[in-house]
Amino acid sequence: MALDPALRQKILDSVEAGFAEQLAFTQALIRFPSVRGAEHACQDFVFRALRERGFAMDRFAMDRDAIAAHPGGGPWAPEHSDAPIVVGIHHPRQEAGRSLILQAHVDVVPTGPADMWSHAPFEPVVEGDWLYGRGGADMKAGHAANLFCLDALRRIGLQPAATVLVQSVVEEESTGNGALMTHLRGYKADAVLIPEPEEEMLVRANVGVLWFQVEVRGLPVHVREMGKGANAIDAAYRVIAELRRLEEDWNADKAGRAHFAEVEHPINLNIGKIEGGDWASSVPCWCRIDCRIGLYPGVDAAAAAREIAARVAAFARNDGFMANNPPSVTFNGFHAEGYVQPPGSEAEAVLAAAHQGATGQALQSFMTPGYLDTRVYALYDRIPALCYGPISENIHGFDERVSLASLKRITGTMALFVAEWCGVEPVTPG
Repeated sequence: MALDPALRQKILDSVEAGFAEQLAFTQALIRFPSVRGAEHACQDFVFRALRERGFAMDRFAMDRDAIAAHPGGGPWAPEHSDAPIVVGIHHPRQEAGRSLILQAHVDVVPTGPADMWSHAPFEPVVEGDWLYGRGGADMKAGHAANLFCLDALRRIGLQPAATVLVQSVVEEESTGNGALMTHLRGYKADAVLIPEPEEEMLVRANVGVLWFQVEVRGLPVHVREMGKGANAIDAAYRVIAELRRLEEDWNADKAGRAHFAEVEHPINLNIGKIEGGDWASSVPCWCRIDCRIGLYPGVDAAAAAREIAARVAAFARNDGFMANNPPSVTFNGFHAEGYVQPPGSEAEAVLAAAHQGATGQALQSFMTPGYLDTRVYALYDRIPALCYGPISENIHGFDERVSLASLKRITGTMALFVAEWCGVEPVTPG
């Protein structure tokens, strides 16, 4: 049953009334420099915000053994965050509607050189319609929207008539283990909504992701005798060329794949980091490259990892130096498979109606070639996994920014979605 038009407008007016507070809360989140491993203070802030709103609270650590035993778990590395996962649980007076997970992550990617930003990366600045700051778009604006769409209902005396789990995770940018940990903890619902910055559209399909590191060893000599040595950095570039050929092969395999066949370059290999050598006048004896590559939905992550390792090994066997000094390949982060969100679910229909009501536009969907935590719920809970959020620019880049008008619109959509999906009841006193 669609929301009464008068109630719909009342909810949207409430979002408007609370938006200045929502913006301030988003700015407060951005001020936490919550890069990988440094999310603790931000998670404490989120915990207090949820507890002050009356949620039942759970705060827990990653279970390393359980993650390692799960096929979707990312390999543990020394850099893995030990920040807790935070879950706020809303219990209704009576479980009359459908339950929901609202999830967001607080971890953000490194800023790069601060002098290449127009403003300090962790000092949020508003210019016109744009809110600037690292992590503001990806995804602290959506994180705040999870709370403030519920606040909008509470402001008019209503609350969801079903269980709502507000989940704040880490490791989204590196393994996906935070979202997986909520699944392993046992949290379940009838649907999940994750407001990543997805241009006010629904993500229909999403790639899987593998992280891996290739290390090449060389033979060090003084540069005056270069011909007698073997340059590990030069050898690493030869490995990169072979990985580019692998990328070409995987992109050529897009034919017949729904949501991917018409995309020019759906599988992206990124050489994200390279380091090697010890001295400018010594032929380098080591080089490491850190890589990220996408996977089509339906491709087994373990099988893809084996193909990468085999491809590097086969190339090395035909290389004059590496044949006797084979490089090592280590998988050290994302080990995640892609998903397709089938059309036709009731949850999607409710989101489409909410989007229409808040924006006046029909809901569009698209494929995005980046990692999303929605894969946990689509693949392992097999529930409608809705990823939908605000318009943004420069995520993971300099001057990351999110549109405030768009943020307000998607918060309205989310509030309407919660009201229809979960149903509403009078706020519990106290």
